[in-house]
Amino acid sequence: MKDSKILEKKAALIELAQGFCREHLDEEYEQLVVKMIEKVGRKRAVPFMSGKLEVWAAGIVHALGTINFLFDKSTHPYVSVHDICAYFGTAQSTTSQKSKAIRDMFKLGYFDNEFSTSSLQERSPFNNLVSINGFIVPKDMLK
Repeated sequence: MKDSKILEKKAALIELAQGFCREHLDEEYEQLVVKMIEKVGRKRAVPFMSGKLEVWAAGIVHALGTINFLFDKSTHPYVSVHDICAYFGTAQSTTSQKSKAIRDMFKLGYFDNEFSTSSLQERSPFNNLVSINGFIVPKDMLK
């Protein structure tokens, strides 16, 4: 019984978040959103079983947007926090708090290997670094 409720809520949450991605973002964000929701759904105590699904969807999109510089006008795609909140009908403070909780839950940061877009991973400043005996050095110094 419990598993069917989780699957039902997860499917509804995925549909909500995918709707935003299809309307405002791209396919890569849509895949990242689904991946994030699946990961949240595997927690022992599934967090989205309580609270409004709209807040969870907005928080997940916001969390992924934060670590992928989605709110920077020079990036593509670009949306504002206001766009996310308006779409889901959530308050900006509530959305930001949920986003922070999600980022903390999975220890997400900029250039995250699992949840960064491919274009951001390509531009990562860490791509040129390597650790040797505990020291971080640029790869070009090894030549």
